[in-house]
This record gives sequence, C-alpha cells and structure tokens, in this order.
Amino acid sequence: MLSSREEILNITNELVAVESIVNTTGEIEIANFLFNKITSLPYFQHHPSYVFKSQTKDDEVERYNVMAFVKGTKKQSNKTVILMGHIDTVGIDDYNHLKDKACNPEELMKALHDEYLPELVKSQLESGEWHFGRGALDMKSGVASHFYLLKYYSEHPEELAGNLLLLAECDEEDSSHGVLSSLKDLKRLRDEHDFEYIALINSDFVAPRYEGDVNRYIYKGSIGKLLPFFFITGYETHAGSSFEGLDPNFIAAELTRQISYNPDLVDDAFEEYPAPPVSLKQTDFKPTYTIQTALSAYVYYNIFIQSWSPKDVLVKMKEQAEIAFDNAIATLENRYRAFCEKSGETYHKLPWKKRVLIYEEMKQLLENEHGETFKNHMKDFKEKLLQDKTLDTRMFAARVVEEEWKWMPDKSPAIILFYSSLYSPCVNVKGKNENEQNLLDALQKSVEEAQPSYEHPIVIRNFFPYVCDMSSVALSDDEEGIQAVCENNPGWGTKHFVNYQDIRDINVPAINIGPYGYDAHNKYERMELKFSTEMVPEITNGVVKRLLG
Repeated sequence: MLSSREEILNITNELVAVESIVNTTGEIEIANFLFNKITSLPYFQHHPSYVFKSQTKDDEVERYNVMAFVKGTKKQSNKTVILMGHIDTVGIDDYNHLKDKACNPEELMKALHDEYLPELVKSQLESGEWHFGRGALDMKSGVASHFYLLKYYSEHPEELAGNLLLLAECDEEDSSHGVLSSLKDLKRLRDEHDFEYIALINSDFVAPRYEGDVNRYIYKGSIGKLLPFFFITGYETHAGSSFEGLDPNFIAAELTRQISYNPDLVDDAFEEYPAPPVSLKQTDFKPTYTIQTALSAYVYYNIFIQSWSPKDVLVKMKEQAEIAFDNAIATLENRYRAFCEKSGETYHKLPWKKRVLIYEEMKQLLENEHGETFKNHMKDFKEKLLQDKTLDTRMFAARVVEEEWKWMPDKSPAIILFYSSLYSPCVNVKGKNENEQNLLDALQKSVEEAQPSYEHPIVIRNFFPYVCDMSSVALSDDEEGIQAVCENNPGWGTKHFVNYQDIRDINVPAINIGPYGYDAHNKYERMELKFSTEMVPEITNGVVKRLLG
C-alpha cells in the first residue's frame, strides 16, 4: 500500500473543517461531505448503488449515516468486514476565544503557540508530531483511516476475497441513533447482497490509562454502561420545623455517599477494572425558592459493566439504596436526639422507615390498585409530555415517575429505582465461535507484524473503557436481562425505544483499532501522528487482509 500518513492527515483536516457537533445541522453537512467524497471515486462512479446516505429512524433530529462498500474480486466470497466510525463531535465552547479556530487544525496550532499551556501539551505541540483540533482525535482521524482503506480497495478489489463495508455513523456522542438506525440497513444489505458479517473494526480514540502510561491500546470488545436513576420522596415541612419532615435531599446525599466512587461496585471481570460509579446529576424538583423542604429529589449514576446484567445491577443498586436509607434514618435519629438534649425539647422516636421499590414493582402495585383508569391516564400523560421537546430521556422518565407517585396509596418516603437512558451492552470477544477466533488470530498476528516499526508497546486489552457504538452491534444478554431494561424504563416505548432484536440479528464480533491521543473532549484535543496515521491503518489493514485475503 502507499504511504498513509500524508493522505490520512489531509482527509482528517478536511473532515475536521466541517463543524459537525452532535444534534446540529453540522451532522447533515459532514454526511454530505463524506458522501460526495466517496462518490467522486471512480469505483463508486461505476457502482453508484454501492454508496448511500441513510437518515436515522425514530429521531427528533435530521441527520444521516453514510455507508459504502467494495466487493472483492480475488475470489467469490460473501464474507464482509465492517469498518465503523462516527462523524459527529462534541461542542467547541470550551475553546473560548479560540473557538473560531477549533475546526482549523493549522490555525489552531499556530494560535496555541501564543497561549500558556500545560507542560505536556506545550512539548507535544512543539514536537510537530501531534495534531490538534476538535474531532482530530475523537474520531475523524479514525474515519479518515477507514476512508483511506476503502479508497485503496476500491482501486484494488482484486486483493479482496470478500467485501469491505464502511459505516460512518452520526449521533455517537449523544444517543446512538446513527448506529441503531444502521442495523436495518445492514440487514437489508445482507439480504440484497448475501453479505456475511464476520467482523467489525471500530476506530474510536484510545488514550493512556494512567499517568506515565506509554502503551498504545487495541480493544477486543467494549465496556457496557447503565444509568440507574433514583427518584426520592420525602415528607415536606417548614424549615423552622425541620425534624417534623424528611428532606429527600438528605437521603440523596447519603445515597451518593454510599454509591459514588465505591470500589465494591466495580464489575472487575477478566481482571480489568473500570471506573467505579459516579453521580452525573443530583437535584430536587422544587421549581422556585420556598422555605418548605422539597417534596422529591433525584440522582442518577453512571455505572460501567463487563459481566453484570441489567437485572444484576438493579439488585445491587436496590441493596445500596436500602443501606443508604437505613444510614440516613440512623444519622437523622442521632442528630435529632442530640438536638433534643441540647435544646431541652422532648425526644420522640422519628417515624421513618426505609422503603425502596424497583420501578416495575411500583407500576404493578398501581395497576393492581387502579386498573385501566391508571393505565389510560398515564398513556395520555406521556403523549402530552412528549410535546415538551426540552425533556431528554432522563427527565422524561423522571416526570413519568413523579406523576405515577401521585397515584400511590401509601405516600410515605421512598426511593424508586429505574433506568432512564440508553443501555449500552458490553461487547466481549473471547473466541466463542469461529468468527471470533479468526478475528482474534488476525488481530494478534497484525499487531505482532506492526510492532517492530513502532517504538511504544501496542497492547491488546478486553474492554474499550469509554463507551462506544460497538455496544450496538453485538448482544450477549439473555432475555431476562433485556426485560429488566424494558420493564424498568418509564419512557420505554414512548420517549425511548431500542429494538434489541436488530442487534441480535447482526451480532458481529467487534474490536477497536483507533487513533491515540489526549484530551478528547477538551480544548487540547490532539492525536499522535505516527500511531494514528501510520499504525492504525497498517494494523487495520492487516486484520482485513487476514480475514478477506
């Protein structure tokens, strides 16, 4: 193959120049740009039906995936390798006064020379071996590498015994509408062209795992992600009579103390250790100031999984909520007793008891109590709530639970546990079948072949640690695990829905070979040129050749 560095860098710059922030019209512009670039290639002028844009399904935003494929002529084979990468980015507000240069790498790097920079950033900038700009690392250089390989094989289909398919998807940075919508297209192409999907190579960014880490990582699978949500009701009171009520924020604080950063809640399968849970939002439902304590509060946590099912996580989170509720009541009781001793007030034992319900338990209770009246009311309520476009899936679910709580016959303080967001399943490629074993063998040999030409160790690990769209192309959960997601998401079927059967229907083993760098989501986002523009396409091509050679 021709030297990749200059060509991939040029393509990266072209892609970065198109500001394609997620949930903006930039996602349309980047799809149009890439589509036009692919259609300009001679192979696709001869085979125009082999490239197309596809609008996302069940999406409130207009945006598109771009898909293109080359059919090899070396030998008749239906085997197909998918090259996947996302073309959207996070925002650029963090660049502040350099915002207008965020998508122009050359201008940005020139301006950064005049800025006060952290020592590592400064040394890498001055070395000339690092490339800056929004999306340069995450992950337009990865898409550029994939485009480079697609272009090469469009010029040399005689080197392929099988098919190479590019999937450039949108909305990876928010809700994964791109990859989930692409599943229908992948099934259609499989039916029309008899494609047999044997492997998927994603090209999301990789980064050091700890300070001083010199390894460059390739991942044979991806971590999974859940967002357990806790709706907490208290008992309101005037602030001047604080011990007469139970502040839901007090319970929420104890819940966060119990769950956040808790190493006992790390799913450490295969001796790899993802980050422990951490809260992503915590607040109450009071719209304005009053001197009354809040009626209800909520908090939700990120939790990474490598072997736990969604049902496992519900069980573990309920246990933690019960511990936190007990601790909150005990602390409150002790403080009330101490206050009474200090003030001379008469002490009476407080009435509060722990009460934790999983959402499906509460819903079943309400349906048994109120029947069709409740079901019809909630159906109408959700339809009206859908009109409020300011609500994301998390707040939509919270408002549903808040409304359902009004129907509870027993309104004593409680924690309601549910899911409110996209479930990203973990992807685990361990050699369970022939396709997985062939992919692992091809990856190992390709890394061994490439390593002598690169100074730093290239290390293969199990789980991509940052969450990515590989989670939407393979599924190992049983039906019980998936039902735990469906039955415990208050917005399921209205604000949020995923056809997990589509994922099962594709179920392709997936690995990640992506650009290396730092600070993917901040103003110093940068990728190392040699690994990103030379080693990534070399290793990726090594895998492709061994699978389709």
